[in-house]
Amino acid sequence: MQKLLLILLLSLSTIAFGNDTLYARKIIKFLTSKACFGRGYVKNGLQTAEKFLVSEIVSQKTKPLFNGSFTQSFTHKVNIFKNKVDVSLDGTKLTPGKDFILDPTSTAIKGKFSLTETDSVTHKANSYIPLTLKVKNKLTYSVGGFANNYCEIELNKTFKGKSFKEVSVNISQKVMPFKSNNIGCYIDGTSQSDSCIVFSAHYDHLGGMGKNTFFPGANDNASGVSVILNLIKYYKTNPPKYKTIFILFAAEEAGLLGSEHFVKNKSIDLSKIKFLLNLDLLGTGDDGFMLVNGAIHTNEFDRITKINNEKKLVKQIKKRGKAQNSDHYWFTEAGVPCFFLYTLGGIAAYHDVDDIAATLPLTDYVDVFNLITEFISTF
Repeated sequence: MQKLLLILLLSLSTIAFGNDTLYARKIIKFLTSKACFGRGYVKNGLQTAEKFLVSEIVSQKTKPLFNGSFTQSFTHKVNIFKNKVDVSLDGTKLTPGKDFILDPTSTAIKGKFSLTETDSVTHKANSYIPLTLKVKNKLTYSVGGFANNYCEIELNKTFKGKSFKEVSVNISQKVMPFKSNNIGCYIDGTSQSDSCIVFSAHYDHLGGMGKNTFFPGANDNASGVSVILNLIKYYKTNPPKYKTIFILFAAEEAGLLGSEHFVKNKSIDLSKIKFLLNLDLLGTGDDGFMLVNGAIHTNEFDRITKINNEKKLVKQIKKRGKAQNSDHYWFTEAGVPCFFLYTLGGIAAYHDVDDIAATLPLTDYVDVFNLITEFISTF
């Protein structure tokens, strides 16, 4: 009988575990799909992701954060490469994303130009605007908000030491205004306090480069978004003590613009925030996780470390000081106590075409989730 009970308990535990990660996989799969096209600024990628995410939080019967709306709009400029991104070296056509990427502030250029090798990793073209080819150890893409009067093509490391005589390029580019939307909702707390807890993550990514190449952004940050949605499900079943706010920021990759807009427009009373936890890059965890601001908020760092030591959930919790590397930054600058949490170890894919759902391990997803909820329960 005891053996049967143990098997049943293990089975139930597996089902609960599966539900958490299965739902996460569903979210990550859609957000990294071609329909979302890198959750950026061409092919309605960001808008498609937004509609999907709003439908998810509405289905959980949460309350809208922005005066009756689940979204908050702001505008910003982006430099996009929507159509042609053709590059050939000595007659051999290169594959965008795999063989090369563009510096995100590059301008349009078209033509065939002779090349001069300046060193083992650099070629310069005899062109009507400056055109440079540089070999990089890793192709790491980003988002540009303006265009310079030059074009730089970054080649992958397999091109190092190779000499080329001629480059043919046809790169179309445009700086355009774009309306992005933050997404926000909340769940009422059980206490009479007007204090609140905030969870945040960015749902945008890098978008695409040309008609067919996009950057899926599984770890960065479909993983963090999936945790936010799982937290909403968790707190709907386990009502929180304090009002709990969930924010999915846009334009993080464009320069933390969504969170900057949120904070500078005082979208909520920042003085009421007991603690904010910003979540990004949560798809691994082989080596534990990092807490940005952990060296500043030492009492909270000691508290979460104590929980982990007692329950042995993750391998280690590392800490660092302030960093302007995710959406927590503007809250920190405004005096809001917060951590930025990201997992360590595992896959190396980052800001490239290889950050895909199929290879995202979710190594310590459930343990990190449990540690988050245990930590927040101490407030």
